[in-house]
Amino acid sequence: MMKKRKRMALFGSSLSSRYRRILSRAFSIAADELDIDLVLFNAYGKLRSINSVEPDNESGLIDYVDLDQFDGVVFDGEGYLVNGLTDKVERKLHAAKCPVVSISSHIDGFYNIEFDDEGGLRQMVEHFINHHHFTKIGYLSGYLPHPDAVKRLNEFRSVMKEHGLPEDGVGMFEGDFWYNKGTEAARYFLSLPERPEAIVCANDYMAISLCDALRKFGVRVPQDIAVSGYDGTPEGKDFLPNLSSVTREQLEIARKALNLLVTLADGGDAEGMDLTVRPKPYFSQSCGCEPLEYQHVFDTFDRVQDEMRKLNEGIFESESAMVKLNKAESVRTMETIFAEDSVNFGDYSAFFMMVHTDADGRPSYDSEFTMPSGKFIPVMWIDKKGEYTGSPRKLNSSKIIPDSNSDRPHVYYVMAVHYAEKIFGYAVLELTGRDIFNEFYNVWLHTMGLSLDTLKKNDHIEKLIKRLEGLSVTDELTGLLNRRGFEDTTGDIIAGFKESKTVCTMVIDMDGLKLINDRFGHYEGDRAIRALADCIKKSSNYGEIAGRAGGDEFFIFASDYSEARAKRFVDRMNKLVSEYNEANKLDYKLDFSIGTYLTEADSYGRIEEYLKISDARMYEQKVSKPGRRK
Repeated sequence: MMKKRKRMALFGSSLSSRYRRILSRAFSIAADELDIDLVLFNAYGKLRSINSVEPDNESGLIDYVDLDQFDGVVFDGEGYLVNGLTDKVERKLHAAKCPVVSISSHIDGFYNIEFDDEGGLRQMVEHFINHHHFTKIGYLSGYLPHPDAVKRLNEFRSVMKEHGLPEDGVGMFEGDFWYNKGTEAARYFLSLPERPEAIVCANDYMAISLCDALRKFGVRVPQDIAVSGYDGTPEGKDFLPNLSSVTREQLEIARKALNLLVTLADGGDAEGMDLTVRPKPYFSQSCGCEPLEYQHVFDTFDRVQDEMRKLNEGIFESESAMVKLNKAESVRTMETIFAEDSVNFGDYSAFFMMVHTDADGRPSYDSEFTMPSGKFIPVMWIDKKGEYTGSPRKLNSSKIIPDSNSDRPHVYYVMAVHYAEKIFGYAVLELTGRDIFNEFYNVWLHTMGLSLDTLKKNDHIEKLIKRLEGLSVTDELTGLLNRRGFEDTTGDIIAGFKESKTVCTMVIDMDGLKLINDRFGHYEGDRAIRALADCIKKSSNYGEIAGRAGGDEFFIFASDYSEARAKRFVDRMNKLVSEYNEANKLDYKLDFSIGTYLTEADSYGRIEEYLKISDARMYEQKVSKPGRRK
């Protein structure tokens, strides 16, 4: 019997960025160590400006994820860069019945992995003071509303004060936790009455930007000014000089978070568990502890060249795939293109794209789709190892991952599939290794969202054309073909004859319409016309084609016909008209005259000639009726 594993979820954003891809790998390793399944919900990240007032449409997936399918949830709120998205995810997770642990910031109501950021920053500042004997130290802060920026600045001030130095050192500049203010910061520090011997930065990105700006101003790092960062990013380790920094050990974060959730899921409690991650400083080239090692530069250059080659190949492959996807005329074609061309984001074992369906079962790329029902169907199902052969194909919000028949832990990445304001569904990706996909996977999802939007628009256009064509050949009052529609349809049928066939034409004329209009009004006259048309429809059981020629006259055509079928048609008409008259409470009787003509016809047959004969026979019947009405 297959083992039922615990299944945990992680909600985060920009997981494929250089910094967070280390976190993704760490959680993949920790999940494998604990023998649990892990589902990582990844938002694209900064698709719009951070100040965007429009909600990011990828957040629409969150509404349709039932958290009861998970034994625990990890929340990494730091990566969300779209206004309102973090709050929306938090509200969703606060309603979860399973335990939730936050790993990047303290959130009341959740379990929290705490970070001794103060201890890490303290070690870096004291390193400059005690090891390098610097007293003129500046500080480059993050933007101060951010809690990490406030926490790190307060610790800097505290350490400086303890060592008898000014709280803000030689000066404090407020940055942005990104690359944008390095030049401003450099100008500020270089304009101070006392030039700093060292500058402590609240993260690596600002430190890199500052070092670049100092170099442009002719200032050497670390010979003239030493610089340190924080967070231990890959960018800082590749930078020249290599940044001295403080790192949060991602694998330690992952292990502590998942161990906590497993313990709670097993009925234990968190009391006594160490949930604090203690950052580790490393003192490298930018503070002067290690000499500039140019072999590292050569190694980095070689790696960057290799990455550039792969990037160029990936761009070429993406361009080719985008062209193919933009020509795709169905979701089946899209699946084929993805299966054949998806080679530039990492090796994967399974990929599923699920789309919303509405209450009537229409998929979200159908132009008549109304609103999500909470049920999903696959439009792409790629199972390279055959591990999902027994899984139901229709899923719902309480189970969004297909069932696997393999007895091993799985790590899945789930992302929304959308384009502009349209949310189509989500994609599930299972990779073969522990590393997350690269950014080309995001390009694939964006392009497939565009393709689904194109299919939806094309479907709308096709249905609109059919509707317009229907209006041009359909009688509005009765729903039958109008004269043009009848002539076009029957003409095409006759022209397609490969051999001679027995055909039948009938002309039906309603008796007494003028009397009905005069006594009861044209509304009732139209009602009577519709009633006779309904009788014609219900009598057409052998492929008869019916049309309203205009006014109170109707045409009927049938091929491969017989006298017996013609008699059955007339008998059926008489019966239905009689039933209508019995139910009609107004003082008039529905009546009609009919002329029928059967003949042999080939592809050169002329239906107008046959209708003339039928019309003459209809008129003979009409005038033969006693007390006939006009």
